[in-house]
Amino acid sequence: MRRLVPEKSVLKDLKDLPAKQYRQVVSAIFDLLSDPYPHYSKPLQGCPYWRIAVGEYRVVYRADDDTVFLVAFGKRNDGAVYRAVQRKQ
Repeated sequence: MRRLVPEKSVLKDLKDLPAKQYRQVVSAIFDLLSDPYPHYSKPLQGCPYWRIAVGEYRVVYRADDDTVFLVAFGKRNDGAVYRAVQRKQ
């Protein structure tokens, strides 16, 4: 079983979500532990990260054999998510 390693900023942003969206996003994140590359995930160009869309939110992560690293989280149409990913490289 993989373990989950979230960035502090991801945890902070998750806490600010309304209850319904929180359940949807957290459920999708936990699903990544069993299948880190579901059919609806997409690789980001030019970096080792992948993204999933959950409702109106994006979750950016990378995974290896035993860990899923949550790198960024935010609104789907907000470029701030991708700017945060660029800062992590």
